[in-house]
Amino acid sequence: MEVMETQTSQSPTFVEPQGGQHYHFLNHLATVKVAGGVDGQLSVVEFEAPRGFGPPLHRHNHEDELFVILDGEVTFTMGDVQKQGPAGTLALLPRAIPHGFQVISDGATILNVTGSAEGPPLFDKMVAALGTPLASRDIPGPEDIDPGLVAEVCASLGIDILGPPPPPLD
Repeated sequence: MEVMETQTSQSPTFVEPQGGQHYHFLNHLATVKVAGGVDGQLSVVEFEAPRGFGPPLHRHNHEDELFVILDGEVTFTMGDVQKQGPAGTLALLPRAIPHGFQVISDGATILNVTGSAEGPPLFDKMVAALGTPLASRDIPGPEDIDPGLVAEVCASLGIDILGPPPPPLD
């Protein structure tokens, strides 16, 4: 499994619109724009996902996540709160809060910024561990997902899987 070189907080980073390391990740396209690095305190991953895509309900033990909906519409579950957001919506999901989301439009492009005060964020490492590197920015077709492997990799990186994806708002 190939992992891209990481940037650190010690050097500026400039990524072209089509740039980054592309992955077929849990049946959508994930592009690591900025990896956590050795001393970097944030990572940036862009997702392009089809209608119905949503991760299982989970919580990060060491990282906060900031989502920006660039295109499409997404329902977020954050603890006991559920909100629906169109393009332009920002959702901050603090560590230790159970959360999930689901794409409710035909597709969505979502920018995820993950930060940690406890060292480099590990979210981009989870994408690399569960993803298959792609040479180009092509949205992959569906494949079988091994939930046990997802839970194992996530647990090793401080992410607890708590249940299935939350249902979208009616």
